[in-house]
Parts: sequence; C-alpha cells; structure tokens
Amino acid sequence: MGTLTIEHANAMPAPTWHRLHMNDADIELPGGLAAAQQVEVSCEEGLRGEAGSFDAALTALDLRYASDTRAADSLPLAAQGLGDQPVASTADQGLSPVELTSVPTSAAHQVDDQAAPPAAIEDGSTDGATAMEDGALSLYQQQALENLYLAPSDVFTTGMGDEAREYLEFVAGEPIVFATCPGERTCATVRVEGVDGAANAAAIDVVAAPGSSLSLTIALDSPAPGTGVVGTRLRVFAGADAHVDVSCTQTLDDSWIALDDAGIVVDERARVQVRHIVLGAGRSYTGLDADLRGDDARLDIDTRYLGHGAQQRDFNYVAHQRGRRTVCNLDANGVLAGQSSKTLRGTIELVHGCKGSVGSEQETVLLADERVVNRTVPVILCDEDDVAGNHGATIGHVRPEQLLYLASRGISPDDAERLFITATYQGAAIDAPDVRTRAAVARLAATRGITLEEAVA
Repeated sequence: MGTLTIEHANAMPAPTWHRLHMNDADIELPGGLAAAQQVEVSCEEGLRGEAGSFDAALTALDLRYASDTRAADSLPLAAQGLGDQPVASTADQGLSPVELTSVPTSAAHQVDDQAAPPAAIEDGSTDGATAMEDGALSLYQQQALENLYLAPSDVFTTGMGDEAREYLEFVAGEPIVFATCPGERTCATVRVEGVDGAANAAAIDVVAAPGSSLSLTIALDSPAPGTGVVGTRLRVFAGADAHVDVSCTQTLDDSWIALDDAGIVVDERARVQVRHIVLGAGRSYTGLDADLRGDDARLDIDTRYLGHGAQQRDFNYVAHQRGRRTVCNLDANGVLAGQSSKTLRGTIELVHGCKGSVGSEQETVLLADERVVNRTVPVILCDEDDVAGNHGATIGHVRPEQLLYLASRGISPDDAERLFITATYQGAAIDAPDVRTRAAVARLAATRGITLEEAVA
C-alpha cells in the first residue's frame, strides 16, 4: 500500500525558522483508506442547522465590514489614519521570534475589498503608492498588506492548511451543522471512533447567533483495535456577544493517526474557549487559525498533552487580532517521556488598527526523559503600537536533586517518569466533560498499565 502526503501542513504564517526545519510539517498517511463516515452526534432538538449556514454567516460579516469601511473611507485622510506613517524596518528573518510590519489601513480596521488596491499589489512591486524601497517587505509582510484589502471570508482559513482541510472534508462527507438561536444556551457532543483500515472524520460547522451560548464536546477514541486515521474539521462563527466552548479529547491508541483542524471567527464582544487534551495516537497533528474580527472579542486556548514511547505531537496555533481591545491567551502544558517528540508553533498577529489589544502565549513542558525532542516556537507579529504582546516558555528536565529526593523514598527514575504520566491521565479524567470521555481516558491509561483512582475511573 502506498502513502498519501499532505505537504506544508501546520504552516506558520511567517516562516522564519528555516534552519531548524520547524515552519511546517509533511504528513504521511496510508494510501487507499476508505472513508468510513461513522460519526455519533448528540444534541438538543432544533440545534442542527442547514448546510451553508457558516458560509452565510461569513458573507453577512463581509457585507457589514464593507459597509463600515465605505463609511470610514469617506472621511478625510487624517481622520482615517492614512497620513504620513513611518514604515518599520524588516525584521530579522533568521531566528528572531518577532517580526514587525507597518502598512496603512482605515479607521474601520479593514479596507473595502471592492476598492482599488495600491500599485504594490497590482504589479507585485514595492515602490510607488507604498513609498517603500524595493525589497523592503518580506513575503509575510506582502501577504499581510494584501489581506487588508480582502473580505473576512477571503482570509478565513484553518490551522492545518488547505490540503489537510480538503482531505478531512472529503473523508467526512456532509458537514454536521450546529446553529443556535439568539440568546439560546445549549450543548452538543460529537464522537469519532477509529475504524480499522479506514479514515473516519467529522466536518463540523458551528454558527452561534448573537447572545447565544454553545458548549461543544468532541471525542476522538479507538475502543476497538485497528489502524487508520481519525480526525475532525471544525469551523466556528461566534456572533456578537456569543459564547462558544469547545472541548476536544483525543484518546487514540498508538496505531492511529489523529488530525484535528479548526478555523474560528469571533465577532464583537464574543468569546470562544478551546480546550485540547491530546493523550494518544502514534502521530497527532493539531491546527487552529482564529480571526478575532470584532472589537472586544476574546479567544482562550488551553492545551494539555502527553507524549511517551515514540509518539509524535505537532501543534500550530495562529490568532489574528484585528478588532480593537481584543484578548487572546494561548496556554499549553505538557509532559514528554520516552523518545517522544513535539513541535508547538504559536503565532499571535497584532494587526494594524487593533488598538488596546492584548495577546499572550505561554507553554510549560516537563521533559521526563533525556531522549525526548521538544520544539517550542512562540511568535508575535506586531503592527500596532497601542497593544501588549507577551510570549514565553518554561522547559526543563526533572532536576537531579529532585530525583535524589524521590530515590531516598524508594522511587526510581523510571517510577518517577511513570508518576508524571499518571498525573497527566489523572488530570484529564478529572476534567473530562462527560462519563464516556472519562472512561476513554481510563481505558487508554490501562493500556499503559496505569490504573486511575476510583474517584475518576
């Protein structure tokens, strides 16, 4: 059986880490897998929406922002903020985690996509209307400038990229659509289980109406032995003042490959919370791209992961903060043991015009074995001065004095590593959103010879 390769998945928006080969990932999948299309959906009556609801919501947002932009474009140049603006020098394209850009935009944050673009976009040059020296812009900066003239639907994407998204949509077939009513509070659950010798995936669309609240639980599990691909493609549109909580727990055995792809749009004063629990699968790929389009929008991402044996973990989180006073928090916490490897790319883009916005990303990694490979890539792209951007990582091995303390109490280094792994399973079981997910965590832990306490088993 041949292989199918998804190229340039989980790609960073500003590829600056060429020497370390961390800009993206090529995903090799078994060729010839059948599309199982076996997905379990549970939700309240009336929550299922019509196909095309997500695209319709994006189109409505396009029209609204085009109208706002036309109003802003009628203002004098000084009122639009299009007067003489300094141009930041191109950031170092080597190993610097921060890249600065400076491009003009209107007071409405976006430029009407029907307006004529500057000469730099028409002919690919960097002179003339942009008043920039030839070659002053990086590839990312050129793309960022072009995006200012595109509608929200034109810049929407998912974290793993087009190839991965199209593969998952092909495997999944007809999408599962959840559409809330204004002010409604509801919940839904989607379970995708491994089917031996097949690819099984769910394409999920969420459209949260203004003022509504939706809690979505996603479970990726393999209760029966086998090999194949298990995945989800998730698109979320959170309307004004809406609140969407997404919890995705992955408890696949090592013989499976997990693909988790998501794209999110957040409107005015809306809040989206995403929690990823990645415990299993021999190879696991997670990608998320978010567009904080409305003023006062907020996104919180909390990721917990475990790697042991020869497992591979690959994450890519991208957040574009376009609205004013937006907030984005990316937090990750993981344990790597055995000969496992992990790459986590976290990119926060503070777009020109997002005044008063705050972006923060933080990761804590415990390296429980000297053989593990950890790659942490925190990036902040900033083109606005009235913002706050923070990033950092805490990465380290168990200190020798800590191992000595444990040894004095009869706990060997191997036993200590097992304690860290057990604690990760224990935490995931305690925080599991439902009984079946908790049982899946306990099942996976049992395959490692770990018995969870009765209180969470």
